[in-house]
Amino acid sequence: MLVLGIESSCDECSIALVADGKEILSQVIATQIEIHRRFSGVVPEIASRTHTEWILPVYRRALAESAVTPADIDGIAVTSRPGLSGSLIVGLSFAKGLAASLDKPFVATDHILAHLYAPRLVQEIEYPFIGLLVSGGHTLICRMDGIDELTVLGTTIDDACGEAFDKIAKYFGFGYPGGVVIDRLARKGDSRAAKFPDPTLHKGEHRYDVSYSGLKTAVINQLDQFWNEGFEKTPENIAASFERAAVDMLVRRLLLAVDDTGIHTVVAGGGVAANSYLRQALNKRTDLDVRFPPAELCTDNAAMVAGLGYHYLSSGVRSDWAANVSARVSRFRRPYP
Repeated sequence: MLVLGIESSCDECSIALVADGKEILSQVIATQIEIHRRFSGVVPEIASRTHTEWILPVYRRALAESAVTPADIDGIAVTSRPGLSGSLIVGLSFAKGLAASLDKPFVATDHILAHLYAPRLVQEIEYPFIGLLVSGGHTLICRMDGIDELTVLGTTIDDACGEAFDKIAKYFGFGYPGGVVIDRLARKGDSRAAKFPDPTLHKGEHRYDVSYSGLKTAVINQLDQFWNEGFEKTPENIAASFERAAVDMLVRRLLLAVDDTGIHTVVAGGGVAANSYLRQALNKRTDLDVRFPPAELCTDNAAMVAGLGYHYLSSGVRSDWAANVSARVSRFRRPYP
């Protein structure tokens, strides 16, 4: 089955053609990084307007690079949740129009589930596994027992990990996008320069949860308090110390989930899954079977959407014309009093 995937949840406009859920025939990812760089972050209104301008040319390029004709497409998968509403609407509207014009079925898919599917585009992975989703908008530790069988074990109680990277980079003027810049600076720095605190969430139900708000405060407003003598306050040392604290916090919770569930296969996804320190920290664990997607599949991309959509469409799942977008998905957040 040949599925066309559409991804427009944030600032990447991507379309891909994937056969049988794993063979990527073509993928185009048009990024808006340069457009948003002056703001040091994504401006939702600009993102949605740019998607409107780009999506048709991206579609045509994806077809051209695959030598596939519209008639060859068996179904369409599109991200409808979660994300920026305006950006999501552009992708979903395009998917509906394309499905109607080609008389093909379409299915609205979940961005988070797609990220956790991304490693399966390049390798076989058996269920169950522990999923680790780390991006600018989401931080999630979960148990996956099937394509759509997700149980949240832990999440962030405030900011996402990638968001913390972006805000630290913005405050210190390191550059944009923050995750990429901090990763690059940290490779030249010494992570022992500062020892930032690991938040204590006190209550037992927070065993696998993380919090990045306090870490951001410590780095931005209390740097002197946690800085170690003998180290220069260079961008490289600040980046390395922050990165270590942010990633180690997450890895500790992940290892608790592995120990408690007895599941030693870990599947990572999301933009921060491309971080070199995170990959090093997990890959050196001989007790884990860790699966990362290639770096190009960590960012938002349509191939993961098409791959996930294949499993829905091949089992007869279809979306109707009333399908809508959702900026947030409650199933991926734990309720707190």
